[in-house]
Amino acid sequence: LQYQVYLQCQETNKNVPKCVATKSKRNILVLYQYRLVSVLLLQPLRVSRMRSVLSLSVVLLLCLALGVVCVALWDGSGLQFNWHPVLMTTGLVVLYGYGSVVYRVPFTWGQSKLPWKLLHAGLMLLALLLSVVGLCAVFGNHNKNHIPNLYSLHSWIGLTAVILFALQWVAGFAGFLLPFSPLSFRKLLKPFHVWLGGSILTLSVAACISGINEKLFFVLKGDNHTASYSNLPPEAVHANSLGVLIVAFGLVVLRILTNKSWQRPEPDQQETAYTVGKCLRLM
Repeated sequence: LQYQVYLQCQETNKNVPKCVATKSKRNILVLYQYRLVSVLLLQPLRVSRMRSVLSLSVVLLLCLALGVVCVALWDGSGLQFNWHPVLMTTGLVVLYGYGSVVYRVPFTWGQSKLPWKLLHAGLMLLALLLSVVGLCAVFGNHNKNHIPNLYSLHSWIGLTAVILFALQWVAGFAGFLLPFSPLSFRKLLKPFHVWLGGSILTLSVAACISGINEKLFFVLKGDNHTASYSNLPPEAVHANSLGVLIVAFGLVVLRILTNKSWQRPEPDQQETAYTVGKCLRLM
């Protein structure tokens, strides 16, 4: 750096020692300001990375704990079956709904889209994995107790939702996360991706409601020391309330997805191209 300053002063035919001293002080001041700005900018980034690592660690520990519990209770009994409604509701409704509205949070619009795209894909993948485990739970319970599979409308709707969900995730990964995916394919896929996402959520809510109702009819028959469903015992009130909350959650998510004012503003392609070209010329 000092040698470059010396050459610049020689080219300008000025008093070389004085010129070198002046420019050196200026360069030192610029470097100090650059270092100060770098520290101020990188500090929040380091804190954000620490939070991300901590959150990821907590999620991994929870998944590990859930896996241990599932293995301990994976014996084909009624306890194994109980994982089916828990995992299906958590995956196909709760996590799926949260993942769907990631792009609709206004304070994320001014930030880079890639981290939120990865969060969207991660939440959806976790929801899909929980749904698959939930299906394994009910199939294992039915097979051990010699109960027929896939005979009810509830099972048809639920399995259709999971299959469409898997296809949706694979298509979204190929279209929006792979760097070599053509822009024309993304434009063609995006409206179908959004529509199918809302349709899967609707099917999931319908599967949950039909499953709750089916289970209540099977259990609350009025015999074996159980009250009849028609008498509306506390179990029925609790299950019906859960169904109402699931429907309300689904309606709120669908409302957010269909509200155009909550859609993430996309930059104009010409403006983006101009900005990139200008940055390349400056570099």
